[in-house]
Amino acid sequence: MRARSIRGTGAVAAAASLAVAASACSAPGDGKSAGGGKDSAVVGIAYEPDTLSPLLGYGKDGNSKIFDGLLTHDADMKLKPALAAGLPEVGDEGKTYTFKLRKGVEFSDGKPFTSKDVVFTYETILDKKTNNAAKTELDAVKNVEAKGDDTVVFHLKYPYAPFAERTVLPIAPEHIAGKQDVNTGEFTTKPVGTGPYKLVKWSKGEKLTFAANPGYWGGAPKVKNFTMAIIKDDDIRATRLDAGELDGAILPPNLAKKYRNDGDKKTYAAKTFDYRVVTLPTGNKVAGDTAIRRALDTGVDRKAMVDSILDGAGKEAYGPVPTDSPWFTKGTERKHDLAAAEKVLDKAGWKPGKDGIRAKDGVRAAFPLWYLSGDKLRQDHALAYASDAKKLGIRVEVQAGTWEVIQPRMPKDAVLAGGGSPADPDFDQYTLLKSSLAGDGFNNMAHYDNPEVDKALDEARESGDHAKRQAAYDTIQRELVKDPGYTFLTHIDHLYVVDKRFGDLTTQTEPHDHGLASGPWWNVEDWQPKQ
Repeated sequence: MRARSIRGTGAVAAAASLAVAASACSAPGDGKSAGGGKDSAVVGIAYEPDTLSPLLGYGKDGNSKIFDGLLTHDADMKLKPALAAGLPEVGDEGKTYTFKLRKGVEFSDGKPFTSKDVVFTYETILDKKTNNAAKTELDAVKNVEAKGDDTVVFHLKYPYAPFAERTVLPIAPEHIAGKQDVNTGEFTTKPVGTGPYKLVKWSKGEKLTFAANPGYWGGAPKVKNFTMAIIKDDDIRATRLDAGELDGAILPPNLAKKYRNDGDKKTYAAKTFDYRVVTLPTGNKVAGDTAIRRALDTGVDRKAMVDSILDGAGKEAYGPVPTDSPWFTKGTERKHDLAAAEKVLDKAGWKPGKDGIRAKDGVRAAFPLWYLSGDKLRQDHALAYASDAKKLGIRVEVQAGTWEVIQPRMPKDAVLAGGGSPADPDFDQYTLLKSSLAGDGFNNMAHYDNPEVDKALDEARESGDHAKRQAAYDTIQRELVKDPGYTFLTHIDHLYVVDKRFGDLTTQTEPHDHGLASGPWWNVEDWQPKQ
């Protein structure tokens, strides 16, 4: 639910372009991998980025195949060095972070990586002229200082506790990106980085094609050719996997379950912070009404959604923080209770009409709910939500569309959205709930405005004390019970199906931004294809 460049659109791929992408893969039964060779891999993803520039938000949570950050995550989501030679030295009571840089690293064009590239990257992102809607995540940065070619010092305005997690952000080359318009230059589609792969071609709406970077500081990848096929439709992705055109794909539970006993493929379930949520925009007379919001929050059957839509691969969601996270506030779970929900509506003056739909002061309890075309999980969640709402006398009109269609309607129409970040609660909650970010791309899609939440968000962000931060996030979660600008539905486990010739793979705990840089291919550069 952050900026569009992070979530990707996935909506621009049409049926014709999918056919073109399919023709680029080897035919079924040719004895080779889908990519045309034993050292190649083709995977199907659901979303396409708007840009490949980290200056505009691409890869900001790590795992970009083209770039590296100063730090990265291991399989257990623990920070480890990447372009930095080690973890940072923290000083000045949490307000300075000093990084020594790895020596001998080169960009894929052969030019050396230095501290100047780090300074350039962060300063450019923070520049007001740069169209990066995620720049608020670097609000704590006062300035970035290069000390020689191999040392960088970040000076913070306040002791921002999760700052090290923000340094997984990819580093861009100043000698290329610094000579172009940051928002429209060629670097946005033809990037150069220090990562394990080089971009060969981006066929928009079809695929991203990568080749191994032989000079990669971490060692040349064994998978020499890697392709991400952009297939927004879940059913088409599964069909192409069956046809042998893909080596792996992300699939919804109802499509992934048939591969459980497949001798040639293995299914991987990645635990996530990824949630599905209905935005209830303040600008809508019905969805913005507190009684309607509270009734829906109590009246939806989350467990039924987990059981029927997710086939058990997930859990009920009561907010952006999963119930098994140490940041979750116990006692904020909402019991499914239709009778209680009806009482809330009755007390607020929303009375049932002859057709069963409630009304108040001449306004019918009805509003549209949009979901992304081709996304079966969102469709199923939207239909289940509408069904539960109908039992309360609320008419939810479900409609499908592309992000180009949906985005202009977000201030007044509800959206079946998604979000979630495992690294720190600030990363997701600030952009989700901060009133000042309403209308900023995909930030605060509901235009939520709660002064107590705004205050707690700032307190949690600006404190280096864990107990104070926990108290602030407790306040936020309790406020969402009293004043729910969103109806959180489920947290989803991501399911991937991959050809067994790649051996036993791993996944990480994942954010909402899945498929593109997550799943089993989070470390495709380390795969060992069977010969």
